[in-house]
Amino acid sequence: MSNDRQVDVKVRRAPKFGAFIVVGAGIAFIATLIVTAQFPADPNVGFGALVAYFSLFTIPAGILIAAVIALLVDRRSSRRARTVAAEEETVQSVELSELEQPGDTQSE
Repeated sequence: MSNDRQVDVKVRRAPKFGAFIVVGAGIAFIATLIVTAQFPADPNVGFGALVAYFSLFTIPAGILIAAVIALLVDRRSSRRARTVAAEEETVQSVELSELEQPGDTQSE
């Protein structure tokens, strides 16, 4: 037996924060590579160490900027949310042992 009732729900398209953060970190790393490659590297330090050092600053900045953008997109999507009617259904679960009848055999 099920109980049905109609309720109003909000439907909206929300951004995936994880995707924004990963893309922000990737763009920041690529920007670090490009900017670091524009200048000659110190032979005592090396190019890889310079990229790693500057990445310590640019990647968190890229993550922060991407998170702020995701929050702005999320706020905009909540304003554009639509309210629609949906049916809420409550269904009683039945144990598997209650479904099996005495004398039933399992098929192979």
